[in-house]
Amino acid sequence: MIGLIVARSKNNVIGKNGEIPWKIRGEQKQFRELTTGNVVVMGRKSYEEIGHPLPNRKNIIVSKTKNFTGENLLTVGSLQESIDISRGEKIYIAGGYGLFEEALPLVDKMYITEVDVVIDDGDVFFPEFDSNEFDVEIGETGGEDIKYTRTVYTRRK
Repeated sequence: MIGLIVARSKNNVIGKNGEIPWKIRGEQKQFRELTTGNVVVMGRKSYEEIGHPLPNRKNIIVSKTKNFTGENLLTVGSLQESIDISRGEKIYIAGGYGLFEEALPLVDKMYITEVDVVIDDGDVFFPEFDSNEFDVEIGETGGEDIKYTRTVYTRRK
């Protein structure tokens, strides 16, 4: 199973100045629940923003310019290489834009947290995709000051 997990604003922003442009208590709970014990694939910039391997999961960093190694941490040169070495495991693509764009035709499921905010000066956006290729399931809504809704897109066979 290849999944993609992201939070995006109402105007499709996923990043601003190298960071996620909101802090919402509890919003990252789903990310932890889905990815713990599985494989998380992210680009170099996303990894550098976090600054360390995510615990209790295999971290694969896609980079052509830097090499990261450590416990449950390795670097590969392409998204396809990360998929090839993770066969039989649940894989979650966690950003950034370039990996999301490349992964869109490959994903079985997308876990998209729709954040009820408009980020006027965002500089990284989630790639466009054809929602007709997916069955959509609207999940829970949460958040206090800023609301969010969890949405699961499952690719139609």
